[in-house]
Amino acid sequence: MPLMQVFIALIVVGVLLWLVNRFIPMAGSIKSILNALVVICVVLWLLNVFGLFHSLSRIRVG
Repeated sequence: MPLMQVFIALIVVGVLLWLVNRFIPMAGSIKSILNALVVICVVLWLLNVFGLFHSLSRIRVG
């Protein structure tokens, strides 16, 4: 995936998250959970795009 598409996808996700936080009324705790979930998903997606997620799956704990 070209770097420009990754950059545009990050901008779109950021704007959508801002719109949800700004214009949809919900409790603060739900907003925090939603924000954390989106950030975790975006980080995992970025790791997958750059090929680091596959190498992390080989790490064994214990």
